[in-house]
Amino acid sequence: MNTGDCHGQEISSPRLYWEAVGRQLQARFHGELWRRCSDGIHHGWLKRVAGDLCGALVLKTDLFDEASGDGLAGWFEERGNRVIGFDLAISTVKAALQRQNCKCGAVCDVRNLPFGAGRFDCVLSDSTLDHFNSEEEIRRSLTELRRVLRPNGTLLLTMDNPRHPLVALRNSFPALWRKLGVVPYSVGVTCSAGCLGQLLETVGFEVTEMGAILHAPRVLAVALCTWFEKRWGVRRPPAWWLRWLNCFERLGSLPSKQFTGQFVAVVARRRA
Repeated sequence: MNTGDCHGQEISSPRLYWEAVGRQLQARFHGELWRRCSDGIHHGWLKRVAGDLCGALVLKTDLFDEASGDGLAGWFEERGNRVIGFDLAISTVKAALQRQNCKCGAVCDVRNLPFGAGRFDCVLSDSTLDHFNSEEEIRRSLTELRRVLRPNGTLLLTMDNPRHPLVALRNSFPALWRKLGVVPYSVGVTCSAGCLGQLLETVGFEVTEMGAILHAPRVLAVALCTWFEKRWGVRRPPAWWLRWLNCFERLGSLPSKQFTGQFVAVVARRRA
């Protein structure tokens, strides 16, 4: 295992901390427009890697997106799948259910899931496992996700990409960015594509696709979304704006994708 490819900072993530973070972010006036833009880009990835999924039971590993924007659970439900979402923070689960962005929610920890073995056909874990102190906690989480997946079940996983310049800069000076308010919550250890692939293979997955997503210039896109939202009250991206952002996803087919994509994006199958 090349642990040198795993990067991050020491964090503290008790339930009360994430409760406070969830309440604070949900109380902010701005932020929904960018969250919906990010959701739209993720929808494009899901359509490509899971577009034929129908009638499946899907587990979603956190409900931050559903509590802050539209989220991704609805994408699966619209295609005839049933989704159970969970989060460590009760307030986040409640917000997601109140916004009707997820029909079924639970409060639990991804490192110790209350679900039976082999229950789910698919797991979507979008930027959940990059909030831990150590690689061992990521491994423990992946082991739990494998346990609740049926044999040959599908794992769809994204994590912060440590080779992306902005992510690398953020992780190099975490205290400074939190003090300035640029990063609103603690971030943790994350893995490069190679490190993550090795972890997945170690715990019993077969990686079928390894890539990167969200290649749009994030600083510019977030700044414009914030301005549109504050100045004009725009809360949902127009179609032309999403088309423009999705044009950058073509960078995912280039050798430089691991430097332009904010998230490492993996499709893996649980080995029997």
